[in-house]
Amino acid sequence: MSANDPTGPQGSSPQRFTPPAVDPWRGFRGVMAGTLILEAIVIGLAFPIVWRVGGGLTVWSGVYLGVLTLAMILGSGLQGRSWALQYNLALQVVTIAGWAIHWSIGIVGVVFGIVWLYIAYIKRDVRLRMERGLLNGQEPIED
Repeated sequence: MSANDPTGPQGSSPQRFTPPAVDPWRGFRGVMAGTLILEAIVIGLAFPIVWRVGGGLTVWSGVYLGVLTLAMILGSGLQGRSWALQYNLALQVVTIAGWAIHWSIGIVGVVFGIVWLYIAYIKRDVRLRMERGLLNGQEPIED
């Protein structure tokens, strides 16, 4: 059994580890909140594009962009919740659906959708490393 093997002797039960020296989720929540605010700014900047290039700002397109921007701003404060990543990915689906208003909004949704999928991958990787005790400061707990 290697030092980083998560199983106990003869694979009996998973080995437990001390928490990492620095909370990795604290910084991760900040990255997610910052990404969501950045996306809200980009969506907010779509108002003049839809108004001038997209054939005019209708009630529907104005409400859509406004509610989407507000949902992203409010969502940035919810990044400590267990369901925050699912909320962010759902916002990407709604943003991609904005293709119906103007293709540029759909493009923003696709680009940020790729960013959010990468963030989900990183979150999974950090969680797996933590379970295996591979983060700085983690040591096996002796029962």
